[in-house]
Amino acid sequence: METVLLSPDQKALKINLSPQFYGTFAEIGAGQEVVRRFFRAGGASGTIAKAMSAYDKDFSDAIYGKEIKGRYVCEPRLVKMLDHEYGLIEERLNREKHPDKQYFAFANTIATVNFQRTLDGHGWLGFRFQHHPKAKPSQVTIHIRLHEIEAKQQQETVGVCGVNLIYGCFFYHQDPKRLVTSLYDHITRDQMELDMINLSGPAFEGVDNRLMSLYLVKNGMTDAVIFGADGNNIQPADILYKKNILTIRGSFRPVTKVNIDMIKNGYKLFLKENRVEAEDMQVLFEITLSNLKAEGDIDEQDFLDRADILCSIGQTVLISNYQEYYKLLEYFSRFSKKRKGLIMGVNNLMEIFNEKYYLNLKGGILEAFGILFMQDLKIFLYPYQMNGETLTSKNVPIRPRMRPLYNYLVQNGRIKDIEDFNPEYLNIFSRDVLKRIKNLEPGWENMVPAYVDNIVKEKKLFGWKASKEKSEA
Repeated sequence: METVLLSPDQKALKINLSPQFYGTFAEIGAGQEVVRRFFRAGGASGTIAKAMSAYDKDFSDAIYGKEIKGRYVCEPRLVKMLDHEYGLIEERLNREKHPDKQYFAFANTIATVNFQRTLDGHGWLGFRFQHHPKAKPSQVTIHIRLHEIEAKQQQETVGVCGVNLIYGCFFYHQDPKRLVTSLYDHITRDQMELDMINLSGPAFEGVDNRLMSLYLVKNGMTDAVIFGADGNNIQPADILYKKNILTIRGSFRPVTKVNIDMIKNGYKLFLKENRVEAEDMQVLFEITLSNLKAEGDIDEQDFLDRADILCSIGQTVLISNYQEYYKLLEYFSRFSKKRKGLIMGVNNLMEIFNEKYYLNLKGGILEAFGILFMQDLKIFLYPYQMNGETLTSKNVPIRPRMRPLYNYLVQNGRIKDIEDFNPEYLNIFSRDVLKRIKNLEPGWENMVPAYVDNIVKEKKLFGWKASKEKSEA
């Protein structure tokens, strides 16, 4: 393990002086900032077979094909570039002439900040490579958001990030977490946000991309990540752009019949709203970082158990560092101005009206609620049982000084009760289900949705394996 952090130029030189690495660079958008560092480092002739940029759209389309949506800074364009360039390497380079070479293709497609500074910089970087000469290629793709105010600064950051990506793939592929961390070598979060990463291929056998997503949030590289039912990470704009977004927050440890009743009935209410269309809706199951840390440091297996359940029932998962709901809505506003919905229990609503969460805001709770409801937000309220009483929007205990604000939101339809709920579910709590699973107590199977009990047993989730083995010993 290296004890000294190498500079970008030192990394580029080390790769150039390593006789086994050989491949191509294709860059669009921010200039040839990555390959430039390899040329300037020296010894590049032994590493670079080709470097190119196709800036004209007609040239780019002729080489890589057209994009259906007409977007050039997107993952499909990046993948087409990698497919084309790596294919040419295998086609044009004689393997008998280069028996010990590890071929690679680097590509990026970047949009830096525009002159008027009305559009933020962002882009896709990808690296396809052999981790040894006879291996099938592996691949890493990342999406970055660029926060510096000058295009030239963003170009420099892209160059450093690209070098870090190539170096990390070659020298850290056996330690994916180190690879991810190294992407920020000589880069700060103020310069760049890394909000999506996917690793694939034989070099990353056994790597779970959902854990890589969690690692990004846990280490402050981004505040939110999304992964789909297939377990692969998703760039947020790809599924949230101009969408109606409906979110339910929970521990999902495990998913219970209450969670499904909430999402089913909240979804039906949301569809009845004006300016909401089913084909333009994205449903998200959100787990916060604070929830994952509820019992101390994050338990990766516990996280994967929750993820396995949600993915198995076809859900899209959001992992966020937004404890306060107004920060979550600010995040959504990056991608969509359309109507949004939050599904929550009465107990969560009571927390929203607790002023202690807004001491950091100059405008306090009023500022937070301005952010929330300027996003055209609707809250769908699921009842909660407390001391034998069923709480709804009509009898929720709100502090007297907050009551006028609360009444205003209810009267204007911003907070709506989920009335078509199953009262038998109100006594189901995830913590009780989890306890029963771990203790092999009967009855928990009736508290979770159909097939979830089978998933828990088949995959031995939430400690069921350990409890089962202990009971059979």
